[in-house]
Amino acid sequence: MATKRSYEDGCAASHGLDLVGERWALLVARELMLGPKRFTDLRAGLPGISPNVLTERLEELERVSILQRRKLPPPAATWVYELTEWGHELEPVLMALGRWAARSPVLPMTNPINADALILSLRTMFDAGRAQGFDAELELRLGEATYSAKFFEGEAQIDTGAALAPDVVVESDPNTLAGVVYGGMKIPDAIRTGNFHVEGNRNVLKRFATLFPMPKQAPELFSAPPPSLRARAAGSGRSRP
Repeated sequence: MATKRSYEDGCAASHGLDLVGERWALLVARELMLGPKRFTDLRAGLPGISPNVLTERLEELERVSILQRRKLPPPAATWVYELTEWGHELEPVLMALGRWAARSPVLPMTNPINADALILSLRTMFDAGRAQGFDAELELRLGEATYSAKFFEGEAQIDTGAALAPDVVVESDPNTLAGVVYGGMKIPDAIRTGNFHVEGNRNVLKRFATLFPMPKQAPELFSAPPPSLRARAAGSGRSRP
């Protein structure tokens, strides 16, 4: 890949970092994992990225066949970006990285999450053992996007699009739903925020919220020295290694 920097290392993992190791590259792939998007859609999903950097990443990822650009047929007649078949193979990589990072002792749980990222996190954290005997279908309306979550015989299908016969329909912003699933927020408390609406069987929703346990947190090894030691080190011109 013709990037600004290369590891110039024969290891395939090093080449993988050459391909998607630039800042924002993997997140661009994440945003396309559930389907094609326009440039403006990608900007909305990645509010921290500048238009110039996004353009660079899209060009780089297209150059190495991870994604492609195509024009939708009329009446849309607009350009979209989509992952190639090989690009879609990044999903298990993203899932493995997500599960590993979820064990971080400094995971910032209060940071915002967008709708597609939340849906991919549900795919990642789904625990088939907890879903035994749970046969149900939910429709999740997260802002302008709609997703279906179907569970049958311990398996889950969580994807874009409306549910065919939902047992419950949830309208929420992604962060409130994430609070219910991952943050221990009770459904009545979520409803009281005004950002969370439920139609249908609430018992199905309660069970749904238990199917995505966070992995055990890794031990936090670093601990700051007592204030007295910090002051003593500062006074002597020495610092903690």
